[in-house]
Amino acid sequence: MALNGSIALVTGGNRGLGNNFVRALLEAGASKVYAAARDPRTVTAEGAIPVALDVTDHASVLAVAGQAQDVTLLINNAGSSTGANILGGSFDDFQLEYNTHVLGTLDVTRAFAPILARNGGGAVLNVLSVLSWMAFPEAAAYCAAKSAEWAITNALRVELAGQGTQVTGLHVGYMDTDMVAGLVDVHKEDPAKIARIALEGVEKGLPEVISDEISKHVKAGLSAGVEALYPQLANS
Repeated sequence: MALNGSIALVTGGNRGLGNNFVRALLEAGASKVYAAARDPRTVTAEGAIPVALDVTDHASVLAVAGQAQDVTLLINNAGSSTGANILGGSFDDFQLEYNTHVLGTLDVTRAFAPILARNGGGAVLNVLSVLSWMAFPEAAAYCAAKSAEWAITNALRVELAGQGTQVTGLHVGYMDTDMVAGLVDVHKEDPAKIARIALEGVEKGLPEVISDEISKHVKAGLSAGVEALYPQLANS
């Protein structure tokens, strides 16, 4: 789909990658960009339309869908990262990750699917992760939620094809955002660059955008088996 003239809604559009999506869309000629955030006062992109949205609150999702009936591009970017680990992490943190990344993405997409259909089909972009494909014990809640969101994305792609809505999944590793500010000695991609790469993929109609080298490397290793992704197991 063409970005020029599109009408987009970006969840989590107030900071990090979401903020860069909003700015990139405006630069690409989108005629309207709704920047959704739990606190719309935190939206800083000039020209964006701030809207209040908590993707874990169904009433909030319905309210935004009622307000933004002209959307042709939905970007599910809102996320959380609790740092909950596999054995010691609280179930509340696991539930928050799942409610945000999986059920939140699904709820927003369900609400906007008929809107996209009425407006010609349009597109959905779901922000996934390289951690959709592998898991670290120390970030198990996030990894599990992203893996489930990948499955949701694949199912939505098949289901929405019938109404002419393309669904693109973005896989990316570390980005220089607040979410990973505490990580040092790791390469972090520029979120502005990733936003541009992802939107180029949407314009090309790609089902998946593998946006960085680490994501390409991990995807290539999926067919090599568990030991290829987790070499420490070979020595256990």
